[in-house]
Amino acid sequence: MTKLLLIRVTCPSMRVAEEIADSALETRLAACANIEGPVTSSYRWKGVIEQSFEFILWLKAPEANWAKLDQMIVRIHPYDVPAVVALPLTHVSPAYAAWATENTEA
Repeated sequence: MTKLLLIRVTCPSMRVAEEIADSALETRLAACANIEGPVTSSYRWKGVIEQSFEFILWLKAPEANWAKLDQMIVRIHPYDVPAVVALPLTHVSPAYAAWATENTEA
């Protein structure tokens, strides 16, 4: 098992996703970012079912950077409660794991 995370963040626009991605990469908290979308999201907010288009930002980062990344995302993200979740990467090619580690600072 590696010590890398795959972090998923839903964003209201491509601009917000790019801003978070750029900040994560510039600060070397994440090694890589991918943006997908738009996707349709459905959720309950303040008692009402909402639907909106969002973009999915994926970050690959060392587990040791989770707290700093979470704080940075919450600071930049415009939502009151951004959806920021992380999955541990149990299988990663050795070359990719080495590259990710070399391109981040824990």
